[in-house]
Amino acid sequence: MTDARADAIPPASPLDQDFSRPGRKPGRRSGWRLVRGAWRLLVGIKDFLVLAAMLLFFGLIFAALNARPGTKAITDGALLLKLDGPIVEQPETVAPLAMLSGRSVPHEYRLRDLVRAIDTAKDDGRVKVLVLDLDAFGGAYPATLQEVGDAIQRFRKGGKPVLAYATAYTDGAYRLAANASEVWVNPLGGTLFTGPGGNQLYYKGLIDKLGVTTHVYRVGKFKSFVEPYIRSDQSPDARAASQALYGTLFAQWREAVAKARPKAQIDAFLTQPDRAVLASNGSIADANLKAGLVDKLGDKLAFGKRVAQIAGAEANKPAGSFRTISYASWVRANPLPTKGDAIGVLTIAGNIVDGEAGPGTAAGETVSKALLDGLAKKNLKALVVRVDSPGGSVLASEQIRQAILEAKRQKLPVIVSMGGLAASGGYWVSTPADLIFAEPGTITGSIGIFGIIPTFENTLAKIGVTTDGVKTTPLTGQPDVLGGTTPMLDTILQAGIENGYRQFLTRVAEARHMTPEKVDTIAQGRVWDGGTARQIGLVDRFGNLSDAIAEAARRAKLDPAKVYPEYLEKKPGFAAVLAEGFDSDDDGQQGGDFFAIAAAERRAVAARALGDVARLARGGSVQAKCLECGALGPIGSASDERLLDLLIARLGL
Repeated sequence: MTDARADAIPPASPLDQDFSRPGRKPGRRSGWRLVRGAWRLLVGIKDFLVLAAMLLFFGLIFAALNARPGTKAITDGALLLKLDGPIVEQPETVAPLAMLSGRSVPHEYRLRDLVRAIDTAKDDGRVKVLVLDLDAFGGAYPATLQEVGDAIQRFRKGGKPVLAYATAYTDGAYRLAANASEVWVNPLGGTLFTGPGGNQLYYKGLIDKLGVTTHVYRVGKFKSFVEPYIRSDQSPDARAASQALYGTLFAQWREAVAKARPKAQIDAFLTQPDRAVLASNGSIADANLKAGLVDKLGDKLAFGKRVAQIAGAEANKPAGSFRTISYASWVRANPLPTKGDAIGVLTIAGNIVDGEAGPGTAAGETVSKALLDGLAKKNLKALVVRVDSPGGSVLASEQIRQAILEAKRQKLPVIVSMGGLAASGGYWVSTPADLIFAEPGTITGSIGIFGIIPTFENTLAKIGVTTDGVKTTPLTGQPDVLGGTTPMLDTILQAGIENGYRQFLTRVAEARHMTPEKVDTIAQGRVWDGGTARQIGLVDRFGNLSDAIAEAARRAKLDPAKVYPEYLEKKPGFAAVLAEGFDSDDDGQQGGDFFAIAAAERRAVAARALGDVARLARGGSVQAKCLECGALGPIGSASDERLLDLLIARLGL
């Protein structure tokens, strides 16, 4: 008799046929059911993957259409700079799948694009007002803030207003906002200033509890990068150096704010902020208004209405909307010039590491190849090296330096332009320069090197595990991370570090026309501000990237007005361009009050610490890196934030 179920539902495949006819063994029937179930599972996975691929495909098509320049005409309105992330020299590439994952992807704003956007808007009649939304500003190095602030001042001198808004301003955000013609703050928020500095993490206690032995090889009494692994607090030498550096940078901050906003009475908020707030019955915003720190109290709705009075209101949009020119569209509509003679610009941004890496990390192989390819394939008249790095691998730093020397061997003028940060390995790669430009707020120096090897013999001993074996030479099995290093290896490695430091001194001495002994007095791993660095001979002139390009042109006997920068870096791939299409000025983090800022900074400290541990574990070579620099720049890097997100997800927090 025919099985009624088989008549009602035709088999979808040969594997769905009924094998329960007489004569079939029960074991074989169970086996076919298992195969049939597996087949259906595979078909289901296939259907899911096809659906996901289709969604991704159409999503990328949508992004591409939105990312294409000129798809939406730029009309009159307000140029909106919603800086919901840090300002950096070279943003990290965002993977398209990260955009589609639903997770918040931190924004990073390229300094040169931001400055160009403001400068081109100054003389364009379509831009009626510049709007700074600093509610979730991610920070920047002091020199970077100064350069953006100068651009805002140029915009204002062109006769157009600048309006700034935040629920609460960080110190860096206020340095930008002080240049605005109208500074707004939320009445339920308010701004307090903290100044540079603060606590950093020291891991010595944890390392001791775990039984880890940290073998440190270093030169330079101010080379404090290793201190968190060998001390429970800051050394007196490192503290004295940090106090001097932070004091100078804080004085520059106060001077910049006072110059941009003379009526701001900031002293009370720096010395006795409690009295200022209590005098306003606990309202920080009211205290800000009384002290002239801000001009208006109002929420986003009130601020939007004010902007609409200048830029025009958006038809059929909610109250508080105004006619907007998006930052991304404006940057695309105002590309870099490409006419004239080419001045090569090599960007060295982020941690200097061995091997290859994407934008935002200065990988020795990647950066040197970009320069050597540019020298071979492009008709460069001069080279400008733009440095914005805390340093890193000595091996990678030397690889990049050798590539820069190749440009000199080809008789090209070489000018270094230091951005917000050019310390340690960042200074190593600067030594081939004919001339070094920096800003007064640039962080540089930190001439010193170190190496760290952790071993776990005591950790294993805690659980009764020991090591033993046969050694054929004094260095067999060394460095032994399980059994510990030997005194002989420690002596050899320390000698190698001292030799590397002598090489560092020699390179600086030859470049700066000093004796190695003279360099040693200003080295020892000490970090300097740009102003002091110029006084002691580590820097030649004050100036930004444009100044460096102009000087390079003059040294190549060219008219600075008739050259253009040819950036020697990998162009964004197709996937990266598509990923940008998902970006929007309406996306990103939302700001908050002083408590929210504190929470964001706690998260940033955790992310930076996690990133430091990961970089220490991956770092396979001698390092020339600056510790103090991280506390003076952007709140946190995108890669560190992603690492923290991954850890939180794994822990189920």
